[in-house]
Amino acid sequence: MFDKQVYISRRRRLKQQLGKGLLLFLGNEESSMNYKDNWYHFRQDSSFLYFFGLDKPGLAAVIDVEGDKDILFGRELTLDEIVWMGPQPSIAEQAAGVGITDVRPPAGLADVLKNYKGLIHFLPPYRPENIQKISEWLGLSLTAVKEGASVPLIKAVVAQRSIKSGEEVRQIEDAVDITAAMHLAAIKGARDGMTEAQLAGTLQGIAISGGGNLSFPTILTVHGQVLHNHYSSTVMRTGQMALCDAGAENAMHYAGDMTRTFPVGKRFDSLQREMYDIVLSAQEAAVAALKPGILFRDVHFLAAEKLVEGLKEAGVMKGDVKEAVAAGAHTMVFQCGLGHMMGLDVHDMEDLGEPYVGYTDELKKSTEFGLKSLRLGRALEPGFVVTIEPGLYFIPELMDLRKSERKYFDFINYDKLEAFRSFGGIRIEEDLLITDTGSRLLGKPLAKSAEEIEALRG
Repeated sequence: MFDKQVYISRRRRLKQQLGKGLLLFLGNEESSMNYKDNWYHFRQDSSFLYFFGLDKPGLAAVIDVEGDKDILFGRELTLDEIVWMGPQPSIAEQAAGVGITDVRPPAGLADVLKNYKGLIHFLPPYRPENIQKISEWLGLSLTAVKEGASVPLIKAVVAQRSIKSGEEVRQIEDAVDITAAMHLAAIKGARDGMTEAQLAGTLQGIAISGGGNLSFPTILTVHGQVLHNHYSSTVMRTGQMALCDAGAENAMHYAGDMTRTFPVGKRFDSLQREMYDIVLSAQEAAVAALKPGILFRDVHFLAAEKLVEGLKEAGVMKGDVKEAVAAGAHTMVFQCGLGHMMGLDVHDMEDLGEPYVGYTDELKKSTEFGLKSLRLGRALEPGFVVTIEPGLYFIPELMDLRKSERKYFDFINYDKLEAFRSFGGIRIEEDLLITDTGSRLLGKPLAKSAEEIEALRG
């Protein structure tokens, strides 16, 4: 945990932002895999961690804004639990570590909610058990619970969590360094005849040995054109490229998220190298453009233009670059967004809703193919942590569909595109902090150029 004053200050600011009401925060419960006592690794709710810091199951808390009170609800361990788990600090001792002195048993929460006469705010619950609790406590249908989350509370939480403090940046860099170690092991360790799963297992071991776990299920595939293709028993062969998108979550639950694409053999072939350099140019151009005040959506368009420029030089695309991007022709090969916010969640605060996290009341999220996948569009601010991850993805099914629709004929040379039917995909991703004047790479630099990648492969 951070110093208790960090959590006290966060809760105080939340009271100032909301002005009135009772703020309800639910921690997570244990979750069973295949029978009751066989649990998944516990992961606390990120907003609960942010404001209350306690990484234990079965907790809840309220902030009484008018009464200026913070109350934690939780139960002490039973004797049987102590036998199986060992002695633990009391709930009161844990609460004191985050600046809370009012600690009550779980049963008391229902009475507090029932007796409160003002507005009760809660965040969108994503776990079914928490949806059910709120339904019972507040007398709402399950549908009404999902629709009844407090927009003022969502906006207040987003405003705080979006700006990373110095303590948070240090934790994120720790996670990014572990993440970089995972990717270094992947680049150096891939071999002809090895399965994707064998390599992915090594990466998870590094994440766990770093004190935490994976920040998301590892994407590791020789079929990189499938955007979120998780590892499988597929055997990797020389001549193919492996795309590895993986991240570590450190002991404080802050995330890292990086992607590297590398040859399974010792070197990229000429076409792979040409496409790799196009993606790298787009990634570096996007990073160079980062600064406070710029719309991340515009950085996304810049990266798309750089991709189109490279493909035009390669003969795959044609016509005016800006017109091609405006028409959406780039989505033939770049179907996703350039990046996202990152912090306690790898897609930071995604449970609170992308319209609130990545967009504003004035800047709405697009519904167009490709652009609808851009999780972040709003103007950047100092303290934001973002990923930059352009890519090229040659999807045969999409190529066939667009050709049959006679789309983008002014911008795409479909005969040249045929050579890429079995090419796969390339992505390069790094994590950056927005500073007062630009941006700063987080974590230790990791090999990124084709020459550096091949040197590690050799």
